[in-house]
Amino acid sequence: MSEKEPGGVPGSIGPGGTGPGGIEPGSVVRGADWYARDLSGQVFEQVELVDVDLTEAHATGATFDGCTFRGVRFNASVWTESAFTGCTFSRANLFDARFDRCKLVGSAFDDCRLDLLRVEGGNWSFVTLRRADLSGVRIEGARMREADLEGARLPGATVVGVDLSGAVLDGADLRRATLRGSDLSAVDPRTAMLEGAVVDPAQAVTLAEALGVVVAG
Repeated sequence: MSEKEPGGVPGSIGPGGTGPGGIEPGSVVRGADWYARDLSGQVFEQVELVDVDLTEAHATGATFDGCTFRGVRFNASVWTESAFTGCTFSRANLFDARFDRCKLVGSAFDDCRLDLLRVEGGNWSFVTLRRADLSGVRIEGARMREADLEGARLPGATVVGVDLSGAVLDGADLRRATLRGSDLSAVDPRTAMLEGAVVDPAQAVTLAEALGVVVAG
């Protein structure tokens, strides 16, 4: 794997750079300062980003395919209609990051900071967020089919209108979470923590039936 230092490729974002163009697939970008940069339309394939600063970066239509983000700072960044498919986020900081109508199918998050993460629409199916701290996040209208949320902590989170069909939610902490309109068919109330969770009547029936209760009309 080749390694590209900040500013070490034509058009790279580094000292004096204006954009990340020219970063070859399989490259490593280490320590680059991409603060508040516009990455709209940029394409990264199999690129490893290490300790890159993407604080307040923004993009529409950016593509990251099979990329790895190690120690990357996404703080307060905004991503619109962008794709992070099959990516790995390790020790990344996504504090107050926003993803609008983005595709993160098959991506995995490990030991990441996700405080105040906001997700609006998009496809997060098959995402791995096992044991992630998602307390206080806001996810609305997204598809999270077969996502791995085993042991995830979502106390006080807002998860509204989310397709969680087939998701793994064993041991998930959903206390005080707002779950209205989300598909809870994969939630086992015997293993998930649901005290104080806000659900609608249809969801209440689904959860009761999961406990073997016969709901009579």
